[in-house]
Amino acid sequence: MANFEFLKNQKEYILFANAAIEAEKVYATSPAMSAVGSRKALELAVKWVYSADDSMQMPYKDNLQSLIHEPSFRFSVDYHTWGKLPFIVKLGNLAVHTERSVSAGDALMSLRSLFEFIEWVDYCYGLNYEERYFREEEIPRERVIVDTRKIKEQESLLGEKDAEIEKLRKKIASMSEQFTASKEQNQQSRNFEPEDISEFLTRKRFIDVDLKQLGWKFDGSDADVWEEYEVDGMAGVLGQKGYVDYVLFGKDGLPLAVIEAKRTSKDPNIGRKQAMLYADCLQRKFGRRPMMFTTNGFETYFWDDQTSPQRRVSEVFGKEDLQRLMNRRTERKPLNEIPINDKITDRYYQKEAIRAVCGHIEQGFRKNLLVMATGTGKTRTASSLTDVLSRGGYVTNVLFLADRTALVKQAKDDFKNYLPDMSLCNLCSSKDDKTARIVFSTYPTMLNAIDECKTKDGLPLFTPTHFDLIIVDESHRSIFKKYRAIFEYFDAYLVGLTATPRMDVNRNTYDFFEMEDGVPTYAYDYETAVNEDHVLVPYYNYEVKTKFLEEGITYDDLSKEDKERYEDDFAEDGYIPDFIPSAELNQFVFNENTVDMVLQDLMERGIKVQGGDLIGKTIIFAQNKKHAEFILERFNQLYPQYKGTFAQRVICDDAYAQTIIDDFKQPDKEPRIAVSVDMMDTGIDVPECVNLVFFKKIRSKTKFWQMIGRGTRLAPYLNCVDGINGEYTGKKYFIIFDYCGNFEYFRQRPNGMEGNDTKSLSENIFGKRVRLAAAMQESAFAEERYQEWRKELVTECNAQVLALNTELVSVRLRREYVEKYRKLGSFTYISEGAKGELIDHIAPLVYMNDPDEYAKRFDNFMYGMMIACLEAMPSFKYARKQLCEIAASFERKITIPQIKAKLSIIREVNTDSYWEANDILLFERTRRELRDLMKFLIDDAEPKKRIITNLTDPVINKTEGKQLDPAYDFEDYKKKVNRYVNEHGNSIVIHKLTHNIPLTTGDYEELERVLTEELGSKEDYKREYGDTPFGLLIRKIAKLDHDAAMEAFSVFINDASLNQKQIAFVRKIINHMEQSGYMEDIKELMKPPFDKPISFVKLFDAKTRTALMQKIMEIKENAVNIVA
Repeated sequence: MANFEFLKNQKEYILFANAAIEAEKVYATSPAMSAVGSRKALELAVKWVYSADDSMQMPYKDNLQSLIHEPSFRFSVDYHTWGKLPFIVKLGNLAVHTERSVSAGDALMSLRSLFEFIEWVDYCYGLNYEERYFREEEIPRERVIVDTRKIKEQESLLGEKDAEIEKLRKKIASMSEQFTASKEQNQQSRNFEPEDISEFLTRKRFIDVDLKQLGWKFDGSDADVWEEYEVDGMAGVLGQKGYVDYVLFGKDGLPLAVIEAKRTSKDPNIGRKQAMLYADCLQRKFGRRPMMFTTNGFETYFWDDQTSPQRRVSEVFGKEDLQRLMNRRTERKPLNEIPINDKITDRYYQKEAIRAVCGHIEQGFRKNLLVMATGTGKTRTASSLTDVLSRGGYVTNVLFLADRTALVKQAKDDFKNYLPDMSLCNLCSSKDDKTARIVFSTYPTMLNAIDECKTKDGLPLFTPTHFDLIIVDESHRSIFKKYRAIFEYFDAYLVGLTATPRMDVNRNTYDFFEMEDGVPTYAYDYETAVNEDHVLVPYYNYEVKTKFLEEGITYDDLSKEDKERYEDDFAEDGYIPDFIPSAELNQFVFNENTVDMVLQDLMERGIKVQGGDLIGKTIIFAQNKKHAEFILERFNQLYPQYKGTFAQRVICDDAYAQTIIDDFKQPDKEPRIAVSVDMMDTGIDVPECVNLVFFKKIRSKTKFWQMIGRGTRLAPYLNCVDGINGEYTGKKYFIIFDYCGNFEYFRQRPNGMEGNDTKSLSENIFGKRVRLAAAMQESAFAEERYQEWRKELVTECNAQVLALNTELVSVRLRREYVEKYRKLGSFTYISEGAKGELIDHIAPLVYMNDPDEYAKRFDNFMYGMMIACLEAMPSFKYARKQLCEIAASFERKITIPQIKAKLSIIREVNTDSYWEANDILLFERTRRELRDLMKFLIDDAEPKKRIITNLTDPVINKTEGKQLDPAYDFEDYKKKVNRYVNEHGNSIVIHKLTHNIPLTTGDYEELERVLTEELGSKEDYKREYGDTPFGLLIRKIAKLDHDAAMEAFSVFINDASLNQKQIAFVRKIINHMEQSGYMEDIKELMKPPFDKPISFVKLFDAKTRTALMQKIMEIKENAVNIVA
């Protein structure tokens, strides 16, 4: 009897029985169609379980992937059995698209796994359960007619229509109470043993399927994968054979790559030397060296030792991708020979940036960072770089990432102008062709596309090597945490573009791009762009400090008339505060006088156009949505002649915010004034923008300089009028109106204060549970009640790990940690290292499937309070106060039945005995009892009513034209030069300089190339060293060799006519020359330490003095002058 034949007599399983029976029946005829059938049978069986078991919670999507990963389902199924289900799904998907890739062994494993799952279903819910075992010999061997086309279209071997299936599901659902009730009893009285499959077999099956999903073929006339491939001459020993785990062949029949697979417990690089030896053998045999992969199933490393060092990659590459990499070995051209297209980039610094990146890439570096002031053409430079690398044979496909859809659209439009012949795709738009050569996307869109976008053959569209170059726009923001998986998944050159690099401990732009702090691949700063090259315009700042915005509103300080107004304004509220902090202004208290003053300053002092009749394009940076709306209200009240369209707000809640931005970009269109809340702080290019109003406090240096960048662009044809220069053509500068002390803040704190990384509630709660579980390991908590709670904590953490969808790229990239902590035993003892792994690698992946946000916030708060208690942190007293306030809020709502039911614990919170007990488990009981009540406090958190006042806001101080010091100091270029000199002391040029040997023209040119191209630009050199000749700089750093100095002055030391004092003086000169490299000025001979005990003039006669001075000058000139 066939393995699934027993299902025929089980009427309750009619929903999936026929599908399973048919999947087994076609195995002998078509393993691929058997795999499709197994997947369909699994889907129906899983849906049967959801219908039959009331404890199952339906996921947000009704597809198989979501169904098997839903926690209520996943944790019900035996751990080992569930682990086999993703294989059934993966193989079935593969078979639908590439049936020939499915081997009989693959299909057999799928049938085995399906049988085991159905056996588990019967074990839990069956009326006549008995232990059964899958027997390969029972599979029907007769061949049957299979309608492959119909199967692939329907993904089913059945004739049932969806309506009939739904009818069957409803019938099962009507019996769910009976099935659910019997499940627990069945599990206690019955026995179920999952089949044990060896780690080797499981790993091999998964590697095989992964390769097949990438398009590799294991059998047939077009097979391109050979397993256990025999090679001869291992380690150069004739006759010594070896067996390569996998050899991947190209269309030309030559090997593209070898794969050396190690056990999961082993470091994959243990196989690195072995892979090299295999590659040696294959190179001798075929005349071409293959590339190499080493993997242990969790980590994969790639190495093409003809072009680059070994590096970690996310997975093995597909055939087309490997062939492209192989072809590039011969197709690449020297990048310095590829001309830069002047039609794209014609400014010297843009060309230097391109050459710097090209040079960096040719040296073997894969990450590059360009720091260029806002408005100097970063996107233009990136498009020209793309053009050069493309023509040089280094890149084919390019990904451009930005963090807002508006910036993605803007970048695509720019590239379309610069590279009209290249195909482009905005991935945020469904209309564009995703196979275009240059793809533009936001981070979340790209992350989803990696998982979801497929080719017509069902293979992943965006493979790890699909893109050869990734350009990261404004790379100070989204790269550090949430979307880091994108950069770990793709194997591509990275080029970061930013005007404002970050140097925080946790978010350091230089660290991300593997650069030394302050030493990007190329830097072009705002000061150079403004003061030397005049490609940007400077700002003129007008700073106004008012009493209310600086100090807040104090009732006692108001005039008699203002006190009356104040009392009237707050009368409706029933409470008249003595003091309103400045932080609350423009949050819920809005003062008409303050806003009117700002608007009038702008309209009177701002730069105007059209002969002075119209205010120039202006951005007002508002604090929040209410503040922006109030500014608009006051503007329309003050200037009704503009009919309400002259100034408009730009906030993310507005449906047509992008339309307003697009209109603002048009010189002759309204709005003239955009009141923005965070949407126009960065990335928006409007050359005609001549006025910026800072009406909110900024503490991030990065954001502050990005906001200033909104006004820096040139507008040479703009006709301007202002109170300083009168009327003129061409934007000379722009005005910044600052009413919130931002310039003063950055004068005192040049580096500002950057915000911390934000974590999701799920991540925070998981991390705190881990910390609490680790704390409960100490002897102080050895009592059983604490250990029971610890068991609950680790079980919850483990459950969240088990719930992770291993098909998602972000999870696959952390597979090593996910697999480790899927085992509950990994939580038995949480070491410091394990705690770090769980918090750093697992916590960002987990998700709490609890829709009650307020309950989760309370969990997070209470876990934080428990940690503060255990670690005696100062924050504990604040948490205590907050919990007492929450309890007091509940006591005011006892008419709500759910709150009344918990009144005893609510009252207990505000007792002394509760806090004197200082008991973690009491806090945990409080969390459990009150978490579901938090939603009843929502109305308490409603925003305060808006209060509008009209009080005289005195101006404390006004400052004009006082600019800040340079924002970014690239002084570390000096460190780069020093390190180069110290590391290259044996090079010919540096050796000559340290040994007092004159330079040739070739030497000088090499020195110039290193100092102005390899290590930085001409601007870097000039900024740091001025007009110092290259040779003198190197000599000063590298010093003068002792023997060379002695040789230079030997004629004096060996002169028998010189006395001891004179020789001692010469040695002083030698010592100085050794330490300083040369003597800058002969006059130094008249100064300490040369002036005592006897001066130079008195010690030597005129002839000797002249000879000594000539020798000193000769040594200096040997570092400057060039010999033929």
